[in-house]
Amino acid sequence: MVTVVVVLYGSVSFLIAQGVTNASRKPQEQIPSDFNLVSEDVEFFSRRGDVKLSGWYLPGDDSGPHLIFVHGIGSVRSGDKAVGLAARIVGLGYNVLMFDLRGHGSSEGDKVSGGFYERSDVLGAFDYLLRRGVDIGRVGLMGFSMGAATSIMAAAQEPRITALAADSTYANASELIAREAARKTLIPGWLTPVFMPASKLIANGIYGIDIGSLVPEESVADLGYPVLVIHGTEDKRIPLEQGQRVAGAAKEGSSIWLVPEVDHLDAFLTHPDEYTERVDEYFSSRFR
Repeated sequence: MVTVVVVLYGSVSFLIAQGVTNASRKPQEQIPSDFNLVSEDVEFFSRRGDVKLSGWYLPGDDSGPHLIFVHGIGSVRSGDKAVGLAARIVGLGYNVLMFDLRGHGSSEGDKVSGGFYERSDVLGAFDYLLRRGVDIGRVGLMGFSMGAATSIMAAAQEPRITALAADSTYANASELIAREAARKTLIPGWLTPVFMPASKLIANGIYGIDIGSLVPEESVADLGYPVLVIHGTEDKRIPLEQGQRVAGAAKEGSSIWLVPEVDHLDAFLTHPDEYTERVDEYFSSRFR
């Protein structure tokens, strides 16, 4: 009987680890030409060199700063109205690089890791801009959901990144993995926490993903500059408290915009003008 229970527990834990790390590809929601944007299709490798990533380079002002957009898990570079935001940002003179993380959109890869390997994808995008010869002191990250958390952790590894805005970030992946497992597998949400310890061990042992190391609230403290955090007060996917913890751990001068009655990643959709103004105000202050 004990053997049956152990085998069952291990099997379910493996299914959870597999389900959480499986890539889920979606088509692009919009394209730059929908907004009359000039764009260049680009490809570059993750800094790890293991996957090729696909994206769009959207030129604005040659002398303007560069922003790298980083989407969330299960999304694509154009997800959550990101092209509409990019169009507004480009109109203000920024240059924007949008790309699909590994296992998403048109990029290579068959596994996702909640930010563990995706950090290298963000740094690969940064390296790509380096090769283009941009003003490397004026490159910032604009991250969304998991992409926000990933951006924080990537920036902590790359001191030449000097600005970061995080929309709907998590603070500690371990606290949300059970919720994500319930969303991506058939295991009931009330039951998933029971299997989390073994699922995390399996994710590390088989896929090399250390979920316990994904703690943006610790990484943000290593950044030498203030950040902008955006979080909807009615976020049902990543609780508001997670974003508040990241903002609280960030350097003095950081700010958090708590958007009333807004769900996950809906701040731009609900308040496009104010969202653009706040993002521009933050990055302008960093790149003056």
